[in-house]
Amino acid sequence: MSAIRAAPGVFELKRNKSRHEPQLQHKYSLGHDDEPVSPSDAPQESEYEEEVEESVREDMRKLEDTFPGISDRFRLVNRIGEGTFSTVYKAEDLHYDAHQNDWDVSTPTQDNYAEPPSKRRRFGREPTGRKKTKFVALKKIYVTSSPLRIQNELELLHDLRGCGSVCPLITAFRYQDQVVAVLPYFPHTDFRIQYRTFMVADMRHYLRSLLTALNSVHEHEILHRDIKPTNFLYNPDLKEGVLVDFGLAERQGSEYTNPCLCTHQSYVRRSRILSSYYSKNPPSTGFSAGYPKNDSRPSRRANRAGTRGFRAPEVLLKCTSQTTKIDMWSVGVILLTLLGRRFPFFNSADDIDAMIEMSSIFGTKRMKTAAAMHGQIFETNIPTIGEKGYSWEKLVKWSSCVEDLTESEQQATRLLSGLMELEPSKRLSAADALEHEFFTDPVHHDVPWGGNPEESAESGEEEEADDADEVAML
Repeated sequence: MSAIRAAPGVFELKRNKSRHEPQLQHKYSLGHDDEPVSPSDAPQESEYEEEVEESVREDMRKLEDTFPGISDRFRLVNRIGEGTFSTVYKAEDLHYDAHQNDWDVSTPTQDNYAEPPSKRRRFGREPTGRKKTKFVALKKIYVTSSPLRIQNELELLHDLRGCGSVCPLITAFRYQDQVVAVLPYFPHTDFRIQYRTFMVADMRHYLRSLLTALNSVHEHEILHRDIKPTNFLYNPDLKEGVLVDFGLAERQGSEYTNPCLCTHQSYVRRSRILSSYYSKNPPSTGFSAGYPKNDSRPSRRANRAGTRGFRAPEVLLKCTSQTTKIDMWSVGVILLTLLGRRFPFFNSADDIDAMIEMSSIFGTKRMKTAAAMHGQIFETNIPTIGEKGYSWEKLVKWSSCVEDLTESEQQATRLLSGLMELEPSKRLSAADALEHEFFTDPVHHDVPWGGNPEESAESGEEEEADDADEVAML
């Protein structure tokens, strides 16, 4: 069989044959420092097995049949994730000891993480001379993904090797139109199980690890674009997590479009607003009658990649100059989920519903200001949406069904207000967030959550904000 090759210019895994070997035996090489695996060192049977559904077994058999050579190097164990663009499998690395594994930052994790007893132990037989099983994650990227997107993800992962709390790339295979990326396997706990039991001290460990990862990513001027709990594999026992899934990531400024109005000075924005059709022909009733039948204006296009409920307001408003601050908004949504004890906190079906959810919190006045920053108009005639909005502290009390917040929760709420700022330039960066008092001078006043989901606390309106020039002109 021909060599299994990675995406052009990225990675390559070659298959070598020896004249002294039987035809059915193969050796793999990843570099000049690799050594062949002797038959005595190669594991013959794994001690670790999981209960796998038949449909998953069929899926794994299909991968082995359609990707020749992969079963010689890995033993598929289970399917651990499935998304829009890829599927992730847990696999045993059969040739782990044959290579230099400088990527293996998870060795303490795998050594300390509890595993089910093996079959041999259940039958009273201890393994003799067997090396510890090493697991990896095989990410099969669907052929529907653009080749450029696949290469972009692999290149970004390669550039981020060595960054703290960021999943490193081991290597990648390509066979015809199929691409499989090999990543470390990180034992973790499902966010849906732990978010209600997290105390503020646990939130601090979680966020510090996440922000450390994002700080490294943003220092490389890379936008992750899909920050959410399922893309941050957190181990509460080790108090550490790993950021994964860079399928939507891109370098900042890689979009070749006209700069957004938010990048201009305030006097430029005011001039644009005054010369707009909306300002020159204001609706007599206060609201627009509808959309123009024949709109001659060019359509506005911007990158809207991400997961609903975690998209930043500038993404919803089609800003063409998005920065790393879009990831910080998503971190704020995760913190709001932890403090409010509700997941998902935002559950909109589309971008319009997402804007309504935001306006219910921030109020129409601040939403109009945010929209005007990007040259957009925000209108709503929903009577329950007020002009002023609510404070984060009162929103967290209502959501978590408690009457008062502890001092540590109040401190976390102050961090939340800095992360969930409508204007990107005022939003905290990852480096700024790590210097917040929540991490540098924590208040150790923590109690278990005592909220009752059937009760709701009263909500109030926040104090009136300063008038904005853009809103006044509209």
